[in-house]
Amino acid sequence: MMRSLAPWFLLLLLTPALLAGDKERRAALKPSSGYAMSLFDGKTLHGWKVTGCEAVVENGELLLKSGDGLVRTHAEYGDFILEFEWKPLLDSKWDSGIYIRAAAPSGKSPWPKKYQINLLEGHEGRLLGFDHPNPTELIKKGDWNRFRITVVGDTASMVINGQPAWKVSGLEASHGYIGFQSEVDGGGQFLFRDITITELDHKSLLGENQLEAWEGAGGDPAASWKLADGVLEGTVGKGPWLRSREQFGDFNLRLEYRIGEGKNSGVYIRVPESGNHHGAGAGIEVQLLDDPHPSYAKLKKYQYTGSLYAIAPSQEHVGLPAGEWNTMEIDAHGQHYRVIHNGVTIIAAGPEDYPQLTERNVKGFLGLQNHGGGVAFRRLRIGPSLQE
Repeated sequence: MMRSLAPWFLLLLLTPALLAGDKERRAALKPSSGYAMSLFDGKTLHGWKVTGCEAVVENGELLLKSGDGLVRTHAEYGDFILEFEWKPLLDSKWDSGIYIRAAAPSGKSPWPKKYQINLLEGHEGRLLGFDHPNPTELIKKGDWNRFRITVVGDTASMVINGQPAWKVSGLEASHGYIGFQSEVDGGGQFLFRDITITELDHKSLLGENQLEAWEGAGGDPAASWKLADGVLEGTVGKGPWLRSREQFGDFNLRLEYRIGEGKNSGVYIRVPESGNHHGAGAGIEVQLLDDPHPSYAKLKKYQYTGSLYAIAPSQEHVGLPAGEWNTMEIDAHGQHYRVIHNGVTIIAAGPEDYPQLTERNVKGFLGLQNHGGGVAFRRLRIGPSLQE
């Protein structure tokens, strides 16, 4: 059985650029190599949202400790390669699952309806709802197992402990969350570690030590910015804001940011070369702020983090304390905008509710703002809009 699957498995070794080009809707933003990153730092649950269960980090591993619920990513993913290791703590009758391209749980169920890759004893690695060989013979019972899941277009494939297991087509959802199912009451505790993802439909906007995708708007960026080990920090020096070298129309921008106590920053989207983000013919600023600081107690609603400045206010304030890393996702499609902050959708705005959006640009530069230091960015990457 394994020999007959080898030809398609060799296709998976093609460059992510070729895989990412499979879908026409991604044609405008083809990454050269995708964007690879760790989804789990081995210390915290940064980047994960936990619902209905208890999950903790012990000895560098993610432990589903108790309850029936879900540990899901902040972001939704389209085309990707997901790799991780897992291990049940029960000696037998274990049960859990992995979700790909999943919606958030709804109704009374603690879990999404699909798509689940089973971790039930005797059925480990099976994608529920699809007809493919049972890969359980590839599983190492009572030990760590490594999964490599590749999802491109409507096709998904699995490699278990280095051996090709199955390939299926027919996925209906174009994007969704990645999640681990906690079913401790019926299936026991599970451990997960070494969780990484390559976003095949996104490309990096920030190198380790060079600002290749950015330029200082009217000055030397070194005057007010420094980049080291993939972390871009605004310094106290007087200098320019950063402007992307490329212009973008519809897009999905993902980043992590850290804001200092009482500090203020912003992300410009679709701005002209001048950076104008106010009024007709301008772009938009997505606000970044240390929201709880006393000096910001009397601001207008549209001035808090995640808001489309002077247009649409954030519907929830979910920023972490000053000095901690936050995740943010900005999705622009025509005149419709979504902002997801630490896994929560805080902006879903269009001209139906905010007519002034019709006056703003639908293509332009990205920008990063620095008001005297106290802001840092990392993991900036961009891909196609997830809005249909």
